[in-house]
Amino acid sequence: MNTTIRTQVGILGAGPAGLLLAHLLQKAGIDSVVIDSRSRADIEGTVRAGIVESPAAAVLAKSGVSDRIYTDGMKHDGVEFHFDGGRHRIDFNALIGKSVYLYPQHEVLRDLIAARIRDGVPPLFEHKADAVLDAESSCPRIVGTDAAGQTFDITADIVVGADGSGSIARIPVSGSRGGYFREYPFGWYGILVEAPPSAPELIYSRGDDGFVLISTRDKKVQRMYFQCDPSMDVNSVSDDQIWDRLQAGVAGIELKRGPIFKKDVLRFRSFVAGELRKGRVFLIGDAAHTVPPTGAKGMNLAFSDVLWINQALRSFFASGSERLLDAYPHNALDRIWRAQNYSYWMTSMLHVAPDASEFDKKRSLGELYSVTTSRYGQQYLAEGYVGWEYGADDWM
Repeated sequence: MNTTIRTQVGILGAGPAGLLLAHLLQKAGIDSVVIDSRSRADIEGTVRAGIVESPAAAVLAKSGVSDRIYTDGMKHDGVEFHFDGGRHRIDFNALIGKSVYLYPQHEVLRDLIAARIRDGVPPLFEHKADAVLDAESSCPRIVGTDAAGQTFDITADIVVGADGSGSIARIPVSGSRGGYFREYPFGWYGILVEAPPSAPELIYSRGDDGFVLISTRDKKVQRMYFQCDPSMDVNSVSDDQIWDRLQAGVAGIELKRGPIFKKDVLRFRSFVAGELRKGRVFLIGDAAHTVPPTGAKGMNLAFSDVLWINQALRSFFASGSERLLDAYPHNALDRIWRAQNYSYWMTSMLHVAPDASEFDKKRSLGELYSVTTSRYGQQYLAEGYVGWEYGADDWM
């Protein structure tokens, strides 16, 4: 048995990008269908990083998704940099008058899924896309299988791939072009711990042994990382060794300890797809690009893609003109490469490469001092961290 669906926009992926796009399109009277191979419980239960830039927070609240980010999120007006035995605070409010919000990505997803259900168009969970066909026709198709083993065929005017780094939509769009890729020679060893926050704001630390990040999830659960070999066995260090490594990375602060209930190793990659469009099929979010987590750009960058493609689709369905569809790759790539540069800069400045010479280590310390002792250097860091204003308009 085969299920056939006709819609204006078929969206692969019920992550932040796909769900936000569907929400904004519905506000303009444009029909869409969102599918995802995962269950709702899996999507909402995957704990991920949660720094939301000021412009991204405004999109969630002003578009009517939810304002929980302002009521339940933790507003942070700055961050601390620890290096060379000293502490340096970057005051976002004083420098640019804005803040960021610590609001875990799974909470953003809960808000977005709740909004789709509230508006009567829930995503189709446990629908696995096998292929995107007829990309260069006027009716591209998504074919796949649902949880019951039945096949489905979604025909749309436009297909948008928001299905992550293993994107099915990327195959017809940029398969032949590949993309631009960099893999880093280090990763993060991360833990989740039951404990109160050790500091009121995030701590980014760079020492002789590399990078340490003291982050948070909420008042009871904290997230912490230290630089490691990306192939490191997660069970190769004891809890005491983990705490010793983390504590060595912060100056003048005694970390608050508790039971460690999750450990993982996160690899670092930078990627930009060779093409963002093929005919009537487009890529957004992690299907189009990935960044290392140091600059907290992942989900925030995806929202920029969403606003640009949303603007283009509104114009297309209102007038039939493909002018803004044609402009989407150029418009989106401007911020994508700015974010790639910012993430690479933060990553290389704060980490110690395995083959770093003494010159390299001293030079990176000089860079950290140059940034933290200059108001203009601090302002550049703060502007990128809090988030550049989105260029796309007409998203309401």
